[in-house]
Amino acid sequence: MSEQKYPEPIVGALIFNQEGKVFLMTSPKWKGKYVVPGGHIELGETIEEAVKREIKEETNLDIFNIQFITLQEFIFGEDFHQKKHFLFLDYACETKDTDVVLNKEGSGYVWATIDEALRLPIEPYTKTAILKYKERFL
Repeated sequence: MSEQKYPEPIVGALIFNQEGKVFLMTSPKWKGKYVVPGGHIELGETIEEAVKREIKEETNLDIFNIQFITLQEFIFGEDFHQKKHFLFLDYACETKDTDVVLNKEGSGYVWATIDEALRLPIEPYTKTAILKYKERFL
């Protein structure tokens, strides 16, 4: 693997179901902690297209009503399995789907209220996204 030369822009989303519960998944890349699904923006792809694609790839959920929450910098943090510099673009969205199918990025998942989610073993950047969501939208 070549050494990273620039920060990588990453999209992720808090996905809310029709009952108002948020989707979180556990990830081996994040030491088994709960995270939001997401990933890289591909060349020629808009940010919104990237959010929709990454969520579909990682969870099989179709999403709508995508709203920006916050931007976070992750610089060589200990929480990720590799030494990376990420720019996290965090969003909130909704789904009507109920059939979750995880790809290799996730090892388990939960639907939880915001307060339940904050009591789970979540990685710090997911916690920040949830707190920013509460601050802006609740």
